[in-house]
Amino acid sequence: MIIVPPDRQRWLRFLAAGALNTLFGFAVYSAAIVLGAPVWAGLVISNACGIAFNFVTTGGYAFRNRMMERFPRFALSYLGLGLVNWLLIHWVGAWVHGPITAQAILAAPLALLSYSLLVRFVFTPPAAQPTR
Repeated sequence: MIIVPPDRQRWLRFLAAGALNTLFGFAVYSAAIVLGAPVWAGLVISNACGIAFNFVTTGGYAFRNRMMERFPRFALSYLGLGLVNWLLIHWVGAWVHGPITAQAILAAPLALLSYSLLVRFVFTPPAAQPTR
């Protein structure tokens, strides 16, 4: 029997939650674009819907922590990711056909950035107590 290290298990849970989150966010974003929303509005709508959805899935499943005091940092992280996404989607969109294709290309790199932010800024373990 192979035992997976705890951090690796968390990474695998994050990938599973991230796949669900990505599908949810991509569906909301694509629906907004198809309905005629400009790119910025599609990103705002999908981010607003995604923050609450992702906190439940990522916090609860991947990091095993849905304590509400983590939510402000989580929301701030996602707002920052949304800004980075908005900047990159225009850059990538200049090279590919359409904003939906650009978003699909950006999904994996943004997921890696998201994990790094969440591990270092949102779901950090409590500070070690000094020994006496």
